[in-house]
Amino acid sequence: MLKMILGTILAILLTGCSNSNDARRALDAMGFTDIRTNGYSWFSCADSDFYSTSFVAINPQGKEVRGAVCSGFFWKNSTVRFS
Repeated sequence: MLKMILGTILAILLTGCSNSNDARRALDAMGFTDIRTNGYSWFSCADSDFYSTSFVAINPQGKEVRGAVCSGFFWKNSTVRFS
């Protein structure tokens, strides 16, 4: 029972670990348009990343792409990963 409660708390905390503003800023700087963020992206980023924000956007060549923007706290910049 305790494991289930702790698992639920952990899942709730992780769903808040996305950062739409930083994701949009990073994708915009790369020339992406029509950026839509979709919240936390499970299993897309490294263990050292705190934020993992999934997205769908149009790349500079005009094609729709999906992926995640991974970022950490103060000293780590954003990394874009495509799926």
